[in-house]
Amino acid sequence: MSAAHTLPDLPYPYDALEPFISRQIMELHHKKHHQTYVTALNSAEQAYAKTSSPKERIALQAALKFNGGGHINHSLFWKNLAPAASESKGNGGALKDGPLKTAILESFGSFDAFKKEFNTTTAGIQGSGWGWLGLNPSTKRLDIVTTANQDPLLTHVPIIGVDIWEHAFYLQYLNVKVDYLNAIWNVINFDEAEKRYLEGKGSKL
Repeated sequence: MSAAHTLPDLPYPYDALEPFISRQIMELHHKKHHQTYVTALNSAEQAYAKTSSPKERIALQAALKFNGGGHINHSLFWKNLAPAASESKGNGGALKDGPLKTAILESFGSFDAFKKEFNTTTAGIQGSGWGWLGLNPSTKRLDIVTTANQDPLLTHVPIIGVDIWEHAFYLQYLNVKVDYLNAIWNVINFDEAEKRYLEGKGSKL
């Protein structure tokens, strides 16, 4: 039996992403929602370890996938964000010249075209899910893909992931997903994204 999963600390204070993501949202999202996935994942794994039949194991697959995905996705999401450069708080939103910027331009033509396609694709998710910039392991090019619910991205190396569940934005942006998606680019940690991109280029997924 593996050690219990734990809630990772945020790499910045809860109010660090304001005014683009409020302290209230960050506290609830991290302390309540992510913690719930961690707790439920540990419970499902403990139950799985005690099973004695295939039927029991199959019955636990949905809980393992949902809560395991929630834990994986959110652990990536927190690192994916940084205090905004536009607010003189950090490096959030700053895409510097380098391998990731070059790859984005090669795949989408311009940074603005990339953001527009990402936002349009992600806003089109029916219900809850995640929008991703992923590195295709076969073509080594960047693709925009989505996953439903808390499904983790398995077909690509995740470079940037954006949570489009209502708990990620509703208290601040109400039901206007597009406003949230436009705002979040101000706090995307492109340095972290480039690190993932370079690691992905050297991996086979």
